[in-house]
Amino acid sequence: MNVKIQMSRPIERALEKFLFNSRWLLAPFYMALVFALAGLLLKALQELWHFVTHIISASESDIILGVLSFIDLTLTGSLVVIVIFSGYENFVSRIDEAEHRDWPEWMGKIDFTGLKLKLLSSIVAISAIQLLKAFMNLKNATDRELMWLVVIHVVFVVSGLLLAWTDKISGESHAAPSSPPPENNH
Repeated sequence: MNVKIQMSRPIERALEKFLFNSRWLLAPFYMALVFALAGLLLKALQELWHFVTHIISASESDIILGVLSFIDLTLTGSLVVIVIFSGYENFVSRIDEAEHRDWPEWMGKIDFTGLKLKLLSSIVAISAIQLLKAFMNLKNATDRELMWLVVIHVVFVVSGLLLAWTDKISGESHAAPSSPPPENNH
């Protein structure tokens, strides 16, 4: 039996090494997100061009809608950056912040729970901006479209609250101090 255990240990180590190194398969996903971020930048530049070339003839609500579009694109881009860095650091490899003197303080400190909460918070903010844009442009939105925007936004808000609540409960149960075992007085 001891020989069998000794034979399986190298196989187990090889399997664990293979599984551990498979995390690098996620790296191309994060690289794809960098390209998606570049796509958002192109869209933001396109929006900026349209905004600047029409600013003189634009109404106040058109200006507000343009600004909301910039905020929406900026929040989405920020969300992508959070996912890239936090996901890479949590699932692939640590980034040596000593090599980057302008390294933001939050990077490397967001765990998976924090990443989920930031992700959902950003989605709620983006949804709120989309809803506000629709309210600012009521003449071009149907009641059905507005209803669905509100329903979707409420679902995101409730999901965020439930996620935060369950993470809080989970964190409290893991952090609860264990009571010492009862003393035996016999």
